[in-house]
Amino acid sequence: MKIEHVALYTFEMEKLKYFYTVYFSAVEGKPYHNPVTGLSTCFLTFPDGGGRLELMTRPQLQPTERPAFCPGYAHLAFSLGSRPAVDALTARLAADGYAVKSGPHLTGDGYYESCVLDPDGNEVELTA
Repeated sequence: MKIEHVALYTFEMEKLKYFYTVYFSAVEGKPYHNPVTGLSTCFLTFPDGGGRLELMTRPQLQPTERPAFCPGYAHLAFSLGSRPAVDALTARLAADGYAVKSGPHLTGDGYYESCVLDPDGNEVELTA
């Protein structure tokens, strides 16, 4: 068994597609639009069997303020394979203007990771 995909609602479909294709090598699939419901989606497929991310938007989408700690998904995590890769991508994202929530560090449970925010403010962990 494996996770097939995770879906995110967004107001900024193009910004999220850019972020995940440019920095995480995702391949953009064919967009889908349902004219009856207004739903528009696009699947991004990650290399090496890394699953898919479905980006979704619709006219009825409403902005919400999410508390720092609440039930639900907390972050996406990408294994980059090495500490230097984590350091390099974190630095590249910071240089390109993306927020770094926590710089590269070793966690108490043994992960080497950093945490950046995608254009919608979703947390993305970069792990070695």
